[in-house]
Amino acid sequence: MKKVVSWFFYKVLGWKIEGDFPVNFQKYVVIVVPHTSWVDFPMGILIRYITGIESRFVGKESLFKGPFGWFFNAMGGIPVNRSNRQNFVDKIVALFDSHEAFVFSMSPEGTRKKVSAWKTGFYYIAKNANVPIVKVALDYPKKLVRIAAPYKITGQKEHDFKNFTAFFEGTVGKNSKNT
Repeated sequence: MKKVVSWFFYKVLGWKIEGDFPVNFQKYVVIVVPHTSWVDFPMGILIRYITGIESRFVGKESLFKGPFGWFFNAMGGIPVNRSNRQNFVDKIVALFDSHEAFVFSMSPEGTRKKVSAWKTGFYYIAKNANVPIVKVALDYPKKLVRIAAPYKITGQKEHDFKNFTAFFEGTVGKNSKNT
């Protein structure tokens, strides 16, 4: 299956991947930017197959019901009730604490629409779980996925966010108007 997915990703779609997910870390948070289209999710699934990373993610609760609920569960999804996000960070940190290996992916924008500022949950998850952050950029015009080396947050939020935004500078999403 990996060969078929790789052929489709590289040859048919024409994408490239720069960098690798860390093999020397069992636990980390992955932030994927920009998130501008529903297409980002299937791209993430393709990248998971190619790289072999087994990452968990959150999605709105309604995705886990109905005819496709089994798929989102099988892909490692964690349903979230958007109207009641109390203790979200604590719940994800508890998952890190209860697993020997745990990779958690999310989009700091929290939506596919253009945002003026990222949500900070990913940062506090990494801080409280004491795990690094791996940055992944999806640059659609260049057909390029860039994977950064793990970044251990300093606890100085402003400094850390400058590091994050510098990595993603110039990256353009599927819907460029939402980048």
